[in-house]
Amino acid sequence: MLGANDGIVSTASVMFGVAAAGTDNHTVLLAGVASLVAGAMSMAAGEYVSVSSQADTERADLRRERQALESDPAEELEELTEIYRERGLAPALARQVAEQLMEHDDLGAHARDELGISPQLRAQPLLAALSSGASFCLGAWPPLLVSLFVSGPELRWWLVASAILLLMCIGVASAVLGGTRVLPSVLRVTLWGAAAMALTGAVGLMFGIAV
Repeated sequence: MLGANDGIVSTASVMFGVAAAGTDNHTVLLAGVASLVAGAMSMAAGEYVSVSSQADTERADLRRERQALESDPAEELEELTEIYRERGLAPALARQVAEQLMEHDDLGAHARDELGISPQLRAQPLLAALSSGASFCLGAWPPLLVSLFVSGPELRWWLVASAILLLMCIGVASAVLGGTRVLPSVLRVTLWGAAAMALTGAVGLMFGIAV
């Protein structure tokens, strides 16, 4: 949702700003394509760097935990037992659970319950980058399609109307998936999107150049 939202707002805003400067459809479309490529690559690169840093931190944490298990297993057993006590298990049962889990997979038990790292939630930089870039592209396509079918002064208003409609749909979908109220979600998404397009359009009108 976040990537698609960015794709809509960024691409529609750039295209609206360029259209507001009085340029032709070809220039508007070219600006939109450039925005799509640059935005998707920026999202993918940023996500890859961010998740890679997270993955590096996870590997460092696991390395330290492995060293601790090798140097002082008794202390690590006590730590795991205390975690289960704090979660509500009786002391004897907490000890038994900790012993059995450490016997089965000591590093996995500590990674999951002490560090919050599990195989299902491990950071995957490449997958995160591809997902982020693809979602941006998904959101950026509708403004490009609008410019293929609408020309002249009407284009800028079609860009605004289509972007606002899509942002409202994203707001509704986000609220439904998140189990939150629809109206605040829709208003939050559409108002910020409209502000971005208005500001970019103002720049285009003021300077008469493609931004």
